Amino acid sequence: MTSSTQHANPSKSRSPRHRAREFALQGIYQWLLNNEDSGVIDAHIREAHGFDKADREHFDALLHGAINQSIELREAFMPFIDRGIAELSPIEHAALLIGAYEMKNHIEIPYRVIINEAVELTKSFGGQDGHKYVNGVLDKLATRLRTAEVDAKK
Repeated sequence: MTSSTQHANPSKSRSPRHRAREFALQGIYQWLLNNEDSGVIDAHIREAHGFDKADREHFDALLHGAINQSIELREAFMPFIDRGIAELSPIEHAALLIGAYEMKNHIEIPYRVIINEAVELTKSFGGQDGHKYVNGVLDKLATRLRTAEVDAKK
């Protein structure tokens, strides 16, 4: 992914928060592949076309939070994946880190919104069926991290 990466569906209207998630996904993807410092990645992403339309505060929280808490977040979703972390596609891995981070740290965002956003990111940037995998893992994670909220929706 480069700074000129375009959204898979440019005609679709995207909220500033969704754009923040897209840019965070790109940054985490870069971190997963190159293990660069998050500050370097952050500076690079901020120069990308369209970043001015993103929710900067949410981008900061997602990028730095998911990277800083990556070990803990992976431990949270590991029981729900059917392969090793190294076998996940970088897009699925990044979407799972973002989803797990939001589920754990942003209680004000309904878990269904978090799952839907992660699925949309994976549909836009990932492989053909990666979104189904991300949906299943985050749905199971929600039952652990958001038990009361999930039970209330039943």
